[in-house]
Amino acid sequence: MQKIGVFVCWCGSNIAATVDVSKVAEAAKEEPDVVFASDYSYMCSEAGQLMIQNAIKEKGLTGIVVCSCSPRMHEATFRKAAQAAGLNPYMVEIANIREQCSWIHKEKEEGTKKAILLAKAAIAKVRFNEPLTAGETPVTKRALVIGGGIAGIQTALDIADAGFEVDIVEKSPTIGGKMARLDKTFPTLDCAACILTPKMVDAAAHEKIRLFTYSEVEKVKGFVGNFTVDIRKKARSILEEKCTGCGACTEKCPSRKTGNEFNERLDNRTAIYIPFAQAIPNIPTIDREACIHFKTGKCGICQKACGVGAIDFDQQDERITRKYGAIVAATGFQPISVERFDEFQYSKSPDVITSLELERLMNAAGPTKGELVKPSSRRHPNDMVFIQCVGSRGESCREKSYCSKICCMYTAKHAMMIRDKYPDINVHVFYIDVRTPGKNFDEFYRRAVEDYGVDYRKGMVGKVMEQKDGKLLVQASDLLTGEQLLLHTDMVVLATAIEPDKSARALATMLTASMDTNDFFTEAHPKLRPVESPTAGVFLSGTCQGPKDIPETVAQAGAAAAKVIGLLSRKKLLNNPQVAKAEERLCSGCSGCSKVCPYGAIDYEVREIWDHGVRQTRRIAVVNEAVCQGCGACTVTCPSGAMDLKGFTAKQIMAEVDAICR
Repeated sequence: MQKIGVFVCWCGSNIAATVDVSKVAEAAKEEPDVVFASDYSYMCSEAGQLMIQNAIKEKGLTGIVVCSCSPRMHEATFRKAAQAAGLNPYMVEIANIREQCSWIHKEKEEGTKKAILLAKAAIAKVRFNEPLTAGETPVTKRALVIGGGIAGIQTALDIADAGFEVDIVEKSPTIGGKMARLDKTFPTLDCAACILTPKMVDAAAHEKIRLFTYSEVEKVKGFVGNFTVDIRKKARSILEEKCTGCGACTEKCPSRKTGNEFNERLDNRTAIYIPFAQAIPNIPTIDREACIHFKTGKCGICQKACGVGAIDFDQQDERITRKYGAIVAATGFQPISVERFDEFQYSKSPDVITSLELERLMNAAGPTKGELVKPSSRRHPNDMVFIQCVGSRGESCREKSYCSKICCMYTAKHAMMIRDKYPDINVHVFYIDVRTPGKNFDEFYRRAVEDYGVDYRKGMVGKVMEQKDGKLLVQASDLLTGEQLLLHTDMVVLATAIEPDKSARALATMLTASMDTNDFFTEAHPKLRPVESPTAGVFLSGTCQGPKDIPETVAQAGAAAAKVIGLLSRKKLLNNPQVAKAEERLCSGCSGCSKVCPYGAIDYEVREIWDHGVRQTRRIAVVNEAVCQGCGACTVTCPSGAMDLKGFTAKQIMAEVDAICR
């Protein structure tokens, strides 16, 4: 017979405002095997935990139910309190009467009834709970960072500085990410390359960091502390150990018609190329789709020009398998495609550009050597219009519902840089709202208006039209004055929304990590665990988790690194004991469970078993408890009902259902 204690939390007014907690405690006393029930204002407090511990010792409780907030919030807290009092932590059940009850009910009578039902269900389950013991597994002392932008670089450096090995996997030929394409950064207007390049050099030179550029993660297996990852290192057609980065091959290459991705395709590059001068590694890559040799079998000029014999046209992709204790997703962002916004003429007029394209036009290493000119005529513009929130904060299928967070600030930066270098250019900014939430951000925006004379207009641009004289006609409205405006301008700059990189969705599937409806990675808890994913051992860094600026990205990178260091510092990890188990007498060996297991935790063995006095040789499922994460996919797939989940058995779940339906 169980001796169960029930503890009902007020959670201040969070629960008590719509639930009669005293009534819930009284109702719990009437349930079978309940020997103690009480309520308290804050069960998670030190006094509340002490109350639970004293009741366990004095009443000899064999199981407890805490009616409080979500188990995601405080289940670990109450398990530790129970364990400190000598009770197995897996004899603790949480009845979520806050998020699932009080927060969704307005009538106290309704909320109280539901809270009582949830308490009864938890009591019914704990009656069938059994003490569970966690096993131990060793930790691989190496981390994988997926993405080589500023977030990935900073995360890797912080982990490596703590003495742990780190691998960076970057799909591009060089690390650096989007920040490498920027000219200056807000709110200090310092050079982006001056900040980023030393970090890139440090990452390449660090003895604990290994770079896998021009590479992609193909497969992820395993679990926290023991991940096995397959990496495909794509063929550059260059022997890296021989290449000196002299650039002779790029100078001689006759294929020069491919759009330069680094310069937002505002100019062309050769088929063999180094993305930018400070690229790391400073080794060229052959674009096989553009290379004449790979298309026709001829040419080979680059091979002849190479004095060290580093060109290898026969090089093949290399597949590398490595083990890691932790994985950090730092896949970054990309601007949304604005080709669907036909009203702005982006796909028709070369003088309608995006903000990232403007960055390259204003950069000294860009296609115009830093001179701001109209792409159509290469002439100096006299008027420029910036359109904010293109693709952000919208409701249509082509727009994002969220604010991209950085657009207001980088537009203010662009406006100030233009007015500072070209005082004769008139700059107009059309905005919905100006959002400046960071440190010194509002002062930065005010400088653009007050010191540089940027014309900010609260209003919407309805249409941009090309004129015969080469100018653009902007049709807009001023919401403060109610005027309809027609502005003649030379260039239009679109402040585009940002979205997760296209690789994020496939990576999330491999990592069994959660994503939101916008394909940003979902954190385990937005307040308490903002850099952890719900999948143990997988951490989040930078804009893969949501829009953010460089300072915030670097801060999150450091936080993710701290979590990884804490994990890798452990000699062993405790396994989750709530794992699957197969009943030998019921298992038919159909392989259905192994096919759905995302962790590869189920194998099969041929065993002799006794079934009702008969000895039989059967093929049965065997669960590797060190690998199993207790997701339960196998239990719902098993056609014979042989597979069950410790802590969530069919008997326990049916007991909960019966308690609610009584």
